[in-house]
Amino acid sequence: MELLPEISAFYDAGDEAGRLTSGRTLGTLELVRTRDLLTAVLPAAPARVLDVGGGPGVHARWLAGAGYEVVLLDPVRRHVRQARAQGLTAVVGDARHLPYPDASFDAVLLLGPLYHLPEAGGRARAWAEARRVVRPGGLVAAAALNRYARLLYSAEPDALDVATTGLRPRPDGPTSYYHHPDELHAEARRAGLTGTAVHGVQGPAFPALYALERASGSRDLGDDVLRTALAAARYADTRPELTVTSLHLLALAHR
Repeated sequence: MELLPEISAFYDAGDEAGRLTSGRTLGTLELVRTRDLLTAVLPAAPARVLDVGGGPGVHARWLAGAGYEVVLLDPVRRHVRQARAQGLTAVVGDARHLPYPDASFDAVLLLGPLYHLPEAGGRARAWAEARRVVRPGGLVAAAALNRYARLLYSAEPDALDVATTGLRPRPDGPTSYYHHPDELHAEARRAGLTGTAVHGVQGPAFPALYALERASGSRDLGDDVLRTALAAARYADTRPELTVTSLHLLALAHR
């Protein structure tokens, strides 16, 4: 199963690292919240972490700096070159076929692959491979796009189609898959993982931040806005009914 050419072209033309680290309020919110949620459940360093679909290494670099032994795997060759240039261990590979022995990592991160696997069988293989290579009791953390988010921040005609089907074809890029939160629970369970918790990453302030960004023409909305958004996201962690207000979901499960 080869990487679809449109996926490689999409990431070759963009700046995945900059999306999270360029100072944009929405990017900073996603970055801080993802790290918050992972920090609460990751085993202590120097645990061995596999970052599947780790892109140019934003999260892997943070984990390595915290003392973890990190291996990054990504299907986009440009991303692997960027990660290696930062001194990270990085290889080209596919989330559906991990080239590692059973139970060889203490935690596995899937912080991107599920977006690009529109077929249920492909997602099932990615989950199963993550479970296979994580040790018993180890963590599997999987990010997904929330299928209802576009109804909250977009008036584009495809918003209802995405909410209904989970699929978002793009004329300028790959088809993306958007999950229902319950679907993440079900996929993790079918893979043999337990204790799944699903969190909204950006939290209930996300639609307002998106609107503010567009209205102001600025991507940096200021520290006060970021602090309020982070507080709202953390508040929503204990209120599952607010999960669907986030663009990104993060499922945390164990083998």
